[in-house]
Amino acid sequence: MSGDAAYLSVRGLTKVFGGAAAVADLSLDVARGEVLALLGPSGSGKTTTLRLLAGFESPDAGTIAVGGEDVTRTAPAARRFGMVFQHYALFPHLDVGQNVAFGLGTSGEAAARRVREVLAMVDLAGYERRPVAALSGGQQQRVALARSLAPEPRVLLLDEPLSNLDPALRERTRRELRRAIRQVGITTVFVTHEQEEAFDLGDRIAVLNAGRLEQVGTPDQLYDEPRTAFVAGFVGRAAALPGERVGGAARAGSRALVRPEAMRIVSGAVGGSAGGALEGVVTERRFVGAQAYFTVDAGEGVVFDVQAPHAAVRIGDRVGVSVERVLFWDERPTGADGGAAEPGGRAS
Repeated sequence: MSGDAAYLSVRGLTKVFGGAAAVADLSLDVARGEVLALLGPSGSGKTTTLRLLAGFESPDAGTIAVGGEDVTRTAPAARRFGMVFQHYALFPHLDVGQNVAFGLGTSGEAAARRVREVLAMVDLAGYERRPVAALSGGQQQRVALARSLAPEPRVLLLDEPLSNLDPALRERTRRELRRAIRQVGITTVFVTHEQEEAFDLGDRIAVLNAGRLEQVGTPDQLYDEPRTAFVAGFVGRAAALPGERVGGAARAGSRALVRPEAMRIVSGAVGGSAGGALEGVVTERRFVGAQAYFTVDAGEGVVFDVQAPHAAVRIGDRVGVSVERVLFWDERPTGADGGAAEPGGRAS
């Protein structure tokens, strides 16, 4: 996205704690109405980035602008950003309507009307007098969202909004949250470590690693066209193999990343591992619903998973595996910050 099309724009954002950069030279653009997910492992800088956007932390370098206005040094309340915290921060002694009205800082009929409007947006119409303690976890999450939306913020920020819910409730609440955000059409940035959540809610995903931006793109782009070995290995499943095992001598010294669904089990052994094929022994089977993951040990430390029908092979079988698509990276030392090697090329 070009900077001209950005509504929320971050340039060179840096935050250092104790001599270590939690966020390092981060630049991002978010379009008006876009939903951007910040995805990465623990310690990648996701939450620090969100707190910098909200104004709860001050950057050591860089700028934050929204709608062309520089808000880098603006107080949190004056930024007009809404924030939904991981633990919702609802007041148990107040009912739903009072919790939502708290975000307005006013009372009277105008405030009551706005409370009704935002509760309807999150599918909680008529819940004004309900005690917070009487609500499910998903309903509490939507009350927190309504409270953040009540003052009509310019940007909505969410910190791990579904992490406190059990898996079944999380999936249902994710659908409800997605519908509510789309209905409002608000520019949104949310933090998650769950890939499925990022792919389901985000228009684009920014993958962070050790405080640095590895790649930003749509789910399809991250999965099919990863720009770094870290993204290829972090997004979805992938096995890291010596390049020569699947690409021959021409790929010696490189690293190959192959996804389980890009491999096919062929009948019996293949008589070697040249020409994009591997041979090994099935050591494990994991049921994952419609299909299964079979772990294959090809020797010399080369172990990988193949996705196949449940009864394709049995543990202990010696099999040949054809490789249908592989991503190659030149092996280069990672930087001191743990960043991944840059891609040296890719082949289908």
